[in-house]
Amino acid sequence: MPAETDLIAGVRPDRLQALASRESRRYGKTRPQTRAALAAGAGAWLAGVPMHWMTDWPMPFPLLVAKAKGARLTDIDGYGLDDFCLGDTGSMFGHSPKPVARAIRKQARLGLTYMLPSEDALEAGRLLTKRFGDFRWQVATTATDANRFALRVARAVTGRPKVLVFNGCYHGTVDEAMVEMRDGKTVARQGLVGQVADLGLTATCVEFNDVAAVEAALQSGEIAAILTEPVLTNSCMVLPEAGFHDALRTLSRRYGALLILDETHTISSGLGGYGRVHSLSPDILVVGKCVAGGMPTAVWGLRPDLAERFAAYNATRPAGHSGMGTTLSGNPMQFACLRATLQDVMTQDAYDRMEKGATRLSAGLARVIDAHRAPWHVVRVGARVEFICAPGPLTNGTQAATAHHPDLEAALHLALLNRGCLIAPFHNMMLISPATRKRQIDRLIAAFDEILTHLFT
Repeated sequence: MPAETDLIAGVRPDRLQALASRESRRYGKTRPQTRAALAAGAGAWLAGVPMHWMTDWPMPFPLLVAKAKGARLTDIDGYGLDDFCLGDTGSMFGHSPKPVARAIRKQARLGLTYMLPSEDALEAGRLLTKRFGDFRWQVATTATDANRFALRVARAVTGRPKVLVFNGCYHGTVDEAMVEMRDGKTVARQGLVGQVADLGLTATCVEFNDVAAVEAALQSGEIAAILTEPVLTNSCMVLPEAGFHDALRTLSRRYGALLILDETHTISSGLGGYGRVHSLSPDILVVGKCVAGGMPTAVWGLRPDLAERFAAYNATRPAGHSGMGTTLSGNPMQFACLRATLQDVMTQDAYDRMEKGATRLSAGLARVIDAHRAPWHVVRVGARVEFICAPGPLTNGTQAATAHHPDLEAALHLALLNRGCLIAPFHNMMLISPATRKRQIDRLIAAFDEILTHLFT
């Protein structure tokens, strides 16, 4: 038997290797049409895929999707998959919700883009305020853009250069968030491509849940804003400790920094997102991905007093070339889908169904982990569930990085896929949509149990 120190998250390496090899062969044998299509058509793309991260899925070769509806995908070989990834939150309310599909058909007859607002835009603004609170809104195409623009506002009104982010955070490809702590210093993440400037000049990185470190950073007088998710979601999920968000709000006000809440993932928490559910009060709110039902859209909003400060700043500047905004953002298709989602898809009834299903999933996964005596745990934030191959709870990004076991997680993901269950590729995240059925949840739990039986029995 291997020594305890040789185990990978409690799993014997030989069992992990056997599972990985078996599941890889199974995937390759069952998808001849996919393999042939890739061989014929992938050569035009860099690395064979339209977006480089499509190769990050733990498969021998990419899956080609034929269609998606509700909480199901079908690939070109005809295999149906229960979809718990849901576009990594982009389709959190299910694929092609009917109100959004109707809005797309209607708007397609009226024009796709014209750099002017529509009546849908006005109604979408009203609905955003109703859902998320009193902000003055702007639209973007991605949450990356929304975060980038929000940081420009923060620097403009405070006159300060730096942004405080948390180790292990994710805010899209914003430069200031592409940092990590190494030997107590803020440095560029090791995988960052083509970076020239020293990101430590514009960002300060500290650990999540470390109030003393936050205050020490703010005391420098350099911090324009704290940019944070309510929960770390892209590194192994880390929950805020009691009082942490209250401390962020208190300290940011004390030292004159703005508080930016990025709810792009934590919109799973409930109607209005984590901030509304937990009565948080950010200066700037960012929401992306699923806010328009899957149409590429994000929004960012300023509290009214901050909007006035920004207006006063703009009054001193020449017009144009602000470094904010893109030509195809603010198009009428976005507003049609945003309105349809806020009005008819993002409802309390939908969240109630999502919450119920996520509770069932998290409880089922926890039972399986306990039954196999695996040193793992499960975390849930509303409709978002994650199993973590380490004891918990985790309290910061460094612990989350240590809890990440890429080879083990890759084998688990592929084994689940071969059993008809698709989860997010970058970590062990699963989402429940309003379209997800109990039988799909139970199939995932049963598949997880079967896989852990191979690993631990």
